[in-house]
Amino acid sequence: MSAITPGAALSISQAAERTGLSPDTLRYYERIGLVDPVPRSAAGYRVYGEDALQWLEFVLHLRDTGMPVRDMLEFARLRRQGEHTAPLRRALLAEHREKLREQVRRLESTLSFLDRKIDAYDGRAARAVPRGR
Repeated sequence: MSAITPGAALSISQAAERTGLSPDTLRYYERIGLVDPVPRSAAGYRVYGEDALQWLEFVLHLRDTGMPVRDMLEFARLRRQGEHTAPLRRALLAEHREKLREQVRRLESTLSFLDRKIDAYDGRAARAVPRGR
């Protein structure tokens, strides 16, 4: 996602380009409540402001971490309810962070296993005697 310009007012196609999401995905996120209703121009076109773009950037980070849509929706719902839900939102993020840390531990273990297997194959290749010479 590119840097957000203060006072930005982007069309859906510009917001799609800026975020890397398709216009259909932006509409879908709005329809399911992941994104607040986007204000419309006098002609009825969506106009994405700075706040909407910053929220989309946050949503994309959550998505990139593998957070399930249901959890992102819960976070969005809590956010709309106001500042008094900050402890609940923090807890949701902290729980997700722990899941990510466990996933990283599993990936590191798997990577270590693969490294050992590759080293074993490298050892076999070094010990192999060329035939026919």
